[in-house]
Amino acid sequence: MIPWPYPRWIAHRGAGRLAPENTLAAFRLGAEFGYRMFECDAKLSADGVPFLLHDSTLERTSSGRGIAGELGWGELAQLDAGGWHSRRFAGEPLPSLAGVIRYCLANHFALNVEIKPTPGTERQTGEAVAELAASLWVDTDVPLPLLTSFAPDALRGARDLRPALPRGLLLDTLSDGWMAAARDIECVAIVCNHALWDAARVSEVHAAGMRALSYTVNDDWAAQRLIALRTDGIITDRVDRFSPSTWDSGTPEAA
Repeated sequence: MIPWPYPRWIAHRGAGRLAPENTLAAFRLGAEFGYRMFECDAKLSADGVPFLLHDSTLERTSSGRGIAGELGWGELAQLDAGGWHSRRFAGEPLPSLAGVIRYCLANHFALNVEIKPTPGTERQTGEAVAELAASLWVDTDVPLPLLTSFAPDALRGARDLRPALPRGLLLDTLSDGWMAAARDIECVAIVCNHALWDAARVSEVHAAGMRALSYTVNDDWAAQRLIALRTDGIITDRVDRFSPSTWDSGTPEAA
């Protein structure tokens, strides 16, 4: 397998559910709990600016309405992306991916960017995310960002434009051809729903030279099972429950 520079524990969307997902406030809170790698979702504005948002629409996690990818960045940047969560975070803006990358580089944090395209913009989004990440990730010893997606075409766009950036295929089910797709895209990782991993599948992925990562792991029993299976990365909402230092030292009861 290729060398793996990333920590095992990855904070989902910044700080899971303790702060508004996919905001810098969430990243800062996750860092307070000892996390040094963060997962986030990135899509494109109508004018081609990569920004953080999970859903195709704005209603759930912002003050906006409609399809996010149909609005320009100038309008998106004015939205409140924190008030839906709690008064504490009211007024927190949607961040650009560039702003998040600069934050991670300044603090020496690793980053997993899930390419989350608006339907119909898969390849374009993969290219834009990869180009931005590569242009900013220079003159630093912070590991290159891991680009992941459920959309193979988004990963192909990233590969074709910036092949040096590591890629991971996200899977919610193991449909026929998943390994062939990962090989075709030259992935370094498979990122699965944690329930899909067993010893044989972890061995298969490792034998193919790739790493085995899991989402979204919020229970002790699940984390313990994945560690016993020798998986390589655990994405969690429970940054308050799983302390990276204590769990990786083999003393989870201290968390």
